[in-house]
Amino acid sequence: MTIPRDAVDIARAVSAGRITARATVQAALGRIEALDPALNAFTAVRREAALQEADALDRRLAADGVDAAGPLAGVPVAVKEEYDVAGEITTLGGRGNSRPARGDCAVVRRLRQAGAVIVGRTNMPEFGQFPVGESAHHGDCLNPWDLARSPGGSSAGSAVAVATGAVPVAMGSDGGGSLRIPASACGVLGLKPTRGRVSSAPLAEHWFGLACFGAITRTARDLAAVMDVITGNEAVDRWRLPPPPRRFIDAADAPPRRLRILLAANAVMPGARPAPPVARAVHGLAARLRELGHDVRKTRVAWPVPTAPFLALYFAGMHAEAQQVEHPERLEPRTRTSVRVGSLIPAAAVRAALRRAERIRVGVEAAFGSADLLMLPTLLDLPGGAHDLRGRGWAAALLSSTPVVSNTAIFNVSGHPAMSIPAGMSPGGIPIGAQLVARTGQEDLLLAVAAQLETD
Repeated sequence: MTIPRDAVDIARAVSAGRITARATVQAALGRIEALDPALNAFTAVRREAALQEADALDRRLAADGVDAAGPLAGVPVAVKEEYDVAGEITTLGGRGNSRPARGDCAVVRRLRQAGAVIVGRTNMPEFGQFPVGESAHHGDCLNPWDLARSPGGSSAGSAVAVATGAVPVAMGSDGGGSLRIPASACGVLGLKPTRGRVSSAPLAEHWFGLACFGAITRTARDLAAVMDVITGNEAVDRWRLPPPPRRFIDAADAPPRRLRILLAANAVMPGARPAPPVARAVHGLAARLRELGHDVRKTRVAWPVPTAPFLALYFAGMHAEAQQVEHPERLEPRTRTSVRVGSLIPAAAVRAALRRAERIRVGVEAAFGSADLLMLPTLLDLPGGAHDLRGRGWAAALLSSTPVVSNTAIFNVSGHPAMSIPAGMSPGGIPIGAQLVARTGQEDLLLAVAAQLETD
């Protein structure tokens, strides 16, 4: 029995009765068992629970047929350690929690309703505070393309799980590039949705709107299918967005109209420049887009400066997150330092940062001009060493992380949808990603272009 690699194909085969959900889950568990000892992408594997859930789905399908199948029927999915899964401890990458979650978070509930089976939890640094795969509690996650390099982060384990084919879909979160950075480093797709597109329930918000849930996949169609499932708001959500004008899977299935794309000639951080392999890969992707008929023009972009509101919301968000764990005294020293810094930011300063973030949003929107998309490198350089932050103090770790998020964090401040897509490989065989950014609420354009590139 051949198990399809991609989520959409798995769901179709399971729905049609050509394969069972148990078979797809068993195959994923086998890949995890074979691959993960060398990579440490998974913090927990739900072997028995996942097989039981797959068997329950197979029984429903046998009894009710296609009517019981969802758009992700039988798809093995991994979730980052930030996701509440009923009966399991949400570690947030550390030791701050010890009691199992009472219920699924909204995204996990929607995934399960769509037929997905959660097969495991993935590695991250505590609170997702650094863009790496290093975890003092769970051990370091390694890049499958080069075990000496970082897989990026903080959704490190999720990107590695997808890049190795262990699962077709892994869920992560993005508060400064944490979906896009590891997607770039591992050669897969990572989409940060528009702020308010995906519910943060049971929380009203995460890091005052900087962070949101999203997915990492190998194909645009899989990412579109997941986005159709997880899109929507709950009553508790502070940030909300109207439903998209069309299904994301329909956008991925239809070639986009001729788009105007601005290729940024300058990095977001003044004076920063991409490393030569990164510049070559991004310009190569721009050439491919031109060949597909799109109008790609290189120009300097008037980037607004996001640093002050980002830092204020980041540290205030870390402080708020520490109030939500059971044992804040168990947090790592660097995390506790960030929490203390956040405690010094008064509510009035947070409100001011949110107002400034809205001005950043307006500034990014203006940067499009008459264009449909913006394009720039996801990372300015190849991923660093797998253990670069080990032993570093709080300030040194933050300074080391700053260049890594310099092209990504602005869109967490502005709330715009941004996707990292594979652009090429370095001479040494390390993936390089390019970041496409759309106007507020237009994830469909990002998915359509990504799908077009895959079929080119």
